[in-house]
Amino acid sequence: MLLKLFSIIRNNHYKIQRLLLFVLATLLIVWMFPNQASFKYEFQKGKPWMHETLIASFDFPILKSDDEFLSEQQFIRDNHKPSFILDQSVYELKAEEFINKFDQKWAIDKNVKKDNRFTFFNLKKKKGKSKKELLARKGLKKLQNIYKKGVIRLTDELESKESDYELLLINDNIAEVKYLDELYTIESAAENAYDIPGLKEKELDFLSSIILEVLQQNVYFDKEGTLKMLNQDLNNLTQSKGKVQRGQVIISKGEIVTDATYQMLDSFRSKFEGRTWNDDRVNWYLIGQFLLVLTALIIFILFLQQFRRPVFDDNKKLTFLLTLVVLMVAMATFSNIHNALIYVMPFCLLPIILKAFFDTRLALFTHIITITIIGFAVPNSFEFIYLQLLAGIVSILSVLQMYKRAQLFVSAAKIIGIYFVAYFAMALTQEGRIDGIEWQYFAFFAANGALTLFAYPLIFAFEKSFSLVSDVSLLELSDTNSPLLRKLAQNAPGTFQHSLQVANLAEEGILEIGGNALLVRAGALYHDIGKLKNPQFFIENQSSGVNPHNDISFEESAEIIISHVSNGIELAKEHKLPDELIDFIRTHHGTSMVAYFYKQYVNSFPEEIEAAEKFTYPGPKPFSKETAVLMMADAVEAAARSIKSPSEENIDKLVESIISSQIDNEQFVNADITLKAITQIKKLFKKKLLSIHHLRVEY
Repeated sequence: MLLKLFSIIRNNHYKIQRLLLFVLATLLIVWMFPNQASFKYEFQKGKPWMHETLIASFDFPILKSDDEFLSEQQFIRDNHKPSFILDQSVYELKAEEFINKFDQKWAIDKNVKKDNRFTFFNLKKKKGKSKKELLARKGLKKLQNIYKKGVIRLTDELESKESDYELLLINDNIAEVKYLDELYTIESAAENAYDIPGLKEKELDFLSSIILEVLQQNVYFDKEGTLKMLNQDLNNLTQSKGKVQRGQVIISKGEIVTDATYQMLDSFRSKFEGRTWNDDRVNWYLIGQFLLVLTALIIFILFLQQFRRPVFDDNKKLTFLLTLVVLMVAMATFSNIHNALIYVMPFCLLPIILKAFFDTRLALFTHIITITIIGFAVPNSFEFIYLQLLAGIVSILSVLQMYKRAQLFVSAAKIIGIYFVAYFAMALTQEGRIDGIEWQYFAFFAANGALTLFAYPLIFAFEKSFSLVSDVSLLELSDTNSPLLRKLAQNAPGTFQHSLQVANLAEEGILEIGGNALLVRAGALYHDIGKLKNPQFFIENQSSGVNPHNDISFEESAEIIISHVSNGIELAKEHKLPDELIDFIRTHHGTSMVAYFYKQYVNSFPEEIEAAEKFTYPGPKPFSKETAVLMMADAVEAAARSIKSPSEENIDKLVESIISSQIDNEQFVNADITLKAITQIKKLFKKKLLSIHHLRVEY
């Protein structure tokens, strides 16, 4: 039983891997999805409510809109009173300093000794009535009144304020609202120092000069306290502006969604999606998510199985496709940090990257499946899918040739343009006015388009990670100055020229019927590199008139000719050519025969009837349009070189006989190419070969 199980696994391991890939991708996507209920209704401002009458199933607060909440926060910031601290300890210090200066100046003016017992402490303790003591107490009282009212230290911001500007003055932990002009500045305090009634001018000058010397600000800005109180006020600001009771009608069917009802609906959705469910409901919710994602991926599987079988059968390419889908979902999940981030994420990278490796149809279908899945995990799913679908189509249509650098910049500009137009149109239909449009979203869309320029480094990274080949790499490989092609040009010049002609023919042929022109050109340039091992055994390289086949048997000649395929594969792997190019080397002769040596062998040994295998290429047969076109181009180009009189009639017969023979030998049964396409190619080849081999006037 166990052996039978191992046998089943061994024989079906590719299918099992494929199944595990899809299950793993599904689980990863579901794991990244938000773990909360999904609101099933779509609604827009200014549009009728198209669903049944909606009744509140629970109590919920009506939340303020973002604009309302931000406006209230800004009002609090603009009207928040700054906190200032009145420091009473300054008076005690400055009073002592005042008495010291007073005594010192009195001694000088009166020409007496300084009295060490004349201190602020003694002055407060004893109620002496000498002229000196009475004058000192008047100065202390003025100083006390100034500091009691407060001398403010002006900040740059306060200097620009009006006199009726309000602030919060904190004295002994008691806060009191004050106007700015109720406090002294150093200048106003200095002026007030001269306002001491009942003194002679000389006495006034004596006291005022000492007061000016000891003046100092005692009201300071409390930055920490101001910020703390501001934050407290902001935290006390509620996000709700009302309440809806359970059973209350939120909106009736057909009713227009106004600003007020929109806010009620948005509040209901937020409360609904944020509710805590019991374990049983959470499990059902996860099952629902799993089925949604699985259904979308099953459709993706069916598409690949039906229309892109080679991709479906290649687990490496399948892994690449599913990795991209999962990465896009991860990008959408990351954007849940802030709803606006969803518009910055460059989801158009998906079709652009896929276009570099596959065809347009596969890129578009994968993009549609991906944004449909993401639509379940983002707010305003219709808006998201609409915008991303348009942008994805534009990106595919604009990036026609990835190897041209300007194409990507043009594509980015077009993506930004379609985002701008589509969002502007949707905003107008939702708001009904231009001043309701959130213009910052245009900056998000611009950033989105700019991020698509990262397609080039990402293509390179995926190319190396998954051993794929992009159009950019194909263009590099098609450079005839590459080391391998230079070696072919030097050691087998005839084969090199033949490869160039085949590349031109095959490229024109694939463009005629639709296919990857860069791939077929690169494949044609390398299809005969195996001839580098024994270049002199191939007629196109025999310039001296000596044919080494004359000295060996027919079987040996056939073996050398046939071995150029295996030699080419070996050389390609040695130079790390991608598998897509090695396929051209492997299939360009299919399972055809080395007819020339086979016929000679049959004529010389008519009794040998089982010799065909020795003269037959091992295959496989071409399995794509590109490899099929190369086989046709290779055969007709080589045969056309042997025509002595290349007339239109001779070339026509040659092309028809060679390609018809290939069809009769079933060389194209595995390739997705139609008889109509083959007819188009034959017509094109005849025209091209006639222009290459036309007769020239002798001079």
